[in-house]
Amino acid sequence: RYSLFYNRLKNIEESEGGLDKFTKSYKTFGVNQLADGGIYCKEWAPGAQAVFLAGDFNGWNPSSHPYKKLEYGKWELFIPSEDGCSPVPHGSKLKVVIRAQNGALLYRISPWARYVVRDEDKVNYDWVHWNPPQSYIHKNPSPKRLKSLRIYESHVGIASPEGKVASYKNFTYNVLPRIKDLGYNCVQLMAIMEHAYYASFGYQVTSFFAASSRYGTPDDLKEMIDVAHSMGITVLLDVVHSHASKNSEDGLNQFDGTDSCFFHSGYKGNHQLWDSRLFDYANWEVLRFLLSNLRMWIEDYRFDGFRFDGVTSMLYHHHGIGTGFSGDYNEYFGLHVDEDALCYLMLANHMINTLHPECITIAEDVSGMPALCRPVAEGGGGFDYRLAMAIPDKWIQIIKELKDEDWNMGNIVHTLTNRRCEEKYIAYAESHDQALVGDKTLAFRLMDAEMYTNMSVLMPLTPVIDRGIQLHKMIRLITHALGGESYLNFMGNEFGHPEWLDFPRIGNNESYHYARRQFNLTEDDLLRYKFLNAFDRDMNKLEERFGWLASPQAYVSEKHESNKVIAFERAGLIFIFNFHPYQSYVDYRVVAFKYKILLDSDAGEYGGHQRLDHSTEYFSEEYPHNYRPNSIMV
Repeated sequence: RYSLFYNRLKNIEESEGGLDKFTKSYKTFGVNQLADGGIYCKEWAPGAQAVFLAGDFNGWNPSSHPYKKLEYGKWELFIPSEDGCSPVPHGSKLKVVIRAQNGALLYRISPWARYVVRDEDKVNYDWVHWNPPQSYIHKNPSPKRLKSLRIYESHVGIASPEGKVASYKNFTYNVLPRIKDLGYNCVQLMAIMEHAYYASFGYQVTSFFAASSRYGTPDDLKEMIDVAHSMGITVLLDVVHSHASKNSEDGLNQFDGTDSCFFHSGYKGNHQLWDSRLFDYANWEVLRFLLSNLRMWIEDYRFDGFRFDGVTSMLYHHHGIGTGFSGDYNEYFGLHVDEDALCYLMLANHMINTLHPECITIAEDVSGMPALCRPVAEGGGGFDYRLAMAIPDKWIQIIKELKDEDWNMGNIVHTLTNRRCEEKYIAYAESHDQALVGDKTLAFRLMDAEMYTNMSVLMPLTPVIDRGIQLHKMIRLITHALGGESYLNFMGNEFGHPEWLDFPRIGNNESYHYARRQFNLTEDDLLRYKFLNAFDRDMNKLEERFGWLASPQAYVSEKHESNKVIAFERAGLIFIFNFHPYQSYVDYRVVAFKYKILLDSDAGEYGGHQRLDHSTEYFSEEYPHNYRPNSIMV
């Protein structure tokens, strides 16, 4: 694998003048404004007979501005300035006109388009030339690389209690302060790359270089990232390079009239489950396009890194469809592995680490590919973190299938600690996947219909609500403290957001009722959501103070099946969890030296029963317990 990576990198150095020049292509491809006011255009369309530029600037004449054919399927066009003014004004609509092999004229959006919009009375998006007289100027430096990563997974469009598509401005001034207050130091933004279908959650990308216009302008997004940086918040982009939308009118598909321009042709180029197109990662121009895309998001918008979506689909020719992974090494090495895709990921991480070493990359891989988060120089994938995707599945399985008295402490600990040596994992109890329609969040699984009637503090605390609130806190804390080297939460789940997430579509009469986040629930003193919100905030603040995510893996001193108790040490703290459904303990011996309560899920401000005295300090005795020389009674 390293040999393949090295040879590709060497070819880039020899034929393109280096990785830096190769990945700057986003500044020359598409339609670009020159310093003298002229316009330079460049496209890759190997299947085209001829290429033209049409738009408002030339009365949509499909043949007045032909491109010049270059080698290797590239085309270029230069339009001189008119008295120092741009011949293509800011805000004017454009199309690349392709004469296909069969002679048909195809009106396409440039794959490199920076801004596309859809009029309300239209189905397809239009390409709009974005060249404002004064672009947004970033005022704040990016935060330094974080040791402890506490990620708030977010979607700009649903980040409002109102039933509408929310804006970048709303996120900047209403949501970022909330994220900061909750103690998260990183925001991961979904659905930013332009996607024609809102209900795809941003995973059917149509324009890879365009920030979604449904939330506002490119400058609005730049301001949002700049304000986040002023708060010390790192901003990651959920990047989708695993596949692309099948749209041809406003997407990449059949850009030059063939089905093999950016993608594999035929069966190999189609994802059977996602109904989308699959990139040809061995193609030189595809590498240029994808690597330049990453660099553009970093340098133009100041993103601090990426969460790569659908990595499992990229890594294997079977795309993970109908395939289970047991951990056997034969599953990770062989002809079923797409080495070209893996080489692309290595090149992407190498480029990012070389040109922007402060940036972070995360892999969403369910297969457990070995060395994915080891340096490229070791033959690894080069990612900084990978998602611990088995953890949320385990919590769902436990809650769905087991009675409380049947919870297996050893199995919980094994799932939370079972990770590859010296590879960093992002632990999470639930993400956006569990919030989507057809699934349930942890809060909704635990409390279900009673969330509609019994979340008021004026109502008696029912057993279902009591159990749900307490387990919601415990599950999140043990996942945070034991499950990895970083932690992730999807927006709203920190306070047990009720119901599910469902975007407007034909099946729900285009309703926005479930495509929103009801942050207002935490601001109502008469509702119990405030308890979960406060616990989540203080849990993050405690991690910020002690840094357990950046500490070595925990030492688990106890996983007692009959007592349903788990105890472990990490970052100089003792974590003790009693998962027994009805049994409390006095004089319970655990390994420790000095004991003072720092965070208690049973505290009154978190909706607990206040059974513990926080003012008392306890000192250990020389009484060996669980292979430690000292212990205390709690």
